[in-house]
Amino acid sequence: MLNTLLSGDLPRSRILSAVLVLILLGLAFAPFLTAGARPLNMAATICVYIVLVASYDLLLGYTGIVSFAHTMFYGIGAYGIGLGLASVDEPTWGVALKGLGLALLLALVLAFIVGLFALRVRAIFYAMITLAVASSFAVLASQLSDFTGGEDGKTFSVPEVLTPGFTLIENEVFGRAIDGKLLTYYLVFFGCLLLFLFLLRLVNSPFGRVLQAIRENEFRAEALGYRTVVYRIWANCLAALVAVLAGALMALWLRYVGPKTSLGFEVMTDILLIVVIGGMGTMYGAVVGAALFILAQNYLKELMAHGSSALEGVPLLAAAVHPDRWMLWLGVLFVLSIYFFPVGIVGKLRLRSYFAQR
Repeated sequence: MLNTLLSGDLPRSRILSAVLVLILLGLAFAPFLTAGARPLNMAATICVYIVLVASYDLLLGYTGIVSFAHTMFYGIGAYGIGLGLASVDEPTWGVALKGLGLALLLALVLAFIVGLFALRVRAIFYAMITLAVASSFAVLASQLSDFTGGEDGKTFSVPEVLTPGFTLIENEVFGRAIDGKLLTYYLVFFGCLLLFLFLLRLVNSPFGRVLQAIRENEFRAEALGYRTVVYRIWANCLAALVAVLAGALMALWLRYVGPKTSLGFEVMTDILLIVVIGGMGTMYGAVVGAALFILAQNYLKELMAHGSSALEGVPLLAAAVHPDRWMLWLGVLFVLSIYFFPVGIVGKLRLRSYFAQR
């Protein structure tokens, strides 16, 4: 049963299995394990980023395509559902699905066009083309202020069942009210879980094996009769569609859409860092990398504040761990992770387990 659910791609490491189970249980029961809005918001962000990073790894890790346009598709999903719900006085599921459908259609057309014309270009040239397209889209979203809200973005209402004022059950369950906020979280959680399992099935299908063959040796894949350009375009389109759905789920959670949160290059930078930390060419790398990276983003600054207070009597050390320098230490942690885990955390754990069994 588990082997079928994971498409035959088991973790193949006891430590990795334990970490994945811990992350799954933590995200599944986050509303009941924590109190306050911040931990729940962090858990929802981890869910969305797992899918977003996994969809990007379909391009980078499994196909060998370096693209900087992934945030564009993520933003299209967020803007599609956000602008759709913001355009009506009474938001309904029909309006949300219509906006999502238009976003999926637009993303599919753009991904096909970019893939058709740019995937014949190799290496850094394709990366530069996708960067130019993504930057142009971000500028366009900022300039069309009457339609998109410009730099300020737009807030919108969600269907009544997802609003905090909605109560499904009058009595609390394990000290938690079953309200619209909780339902929104589980919509994000299960939506991301289904998308992740879809990607896991995709990369372990014959289609995924061809993508890996293209990554390893495109000339040999062509010699075997595979039309590599077609497969690369399909990978580009599928990754874009999953990114759209991830953006839509994030917009539903935030009830806000703006260029900084959806289209900013910082989002693309985070995706790249998470892929490298977790490990390229493995879907589980997205899970481990996203959890560690977002936990560090949210709590590293607080930990450094406590450390700075404890080292107040040692001026040099206290200044070194001052909370204002949290980005510096985040960079140091990233460099150390690359040094000690050159194939990513998941890759390292799998290699360790493989050599231990021999």
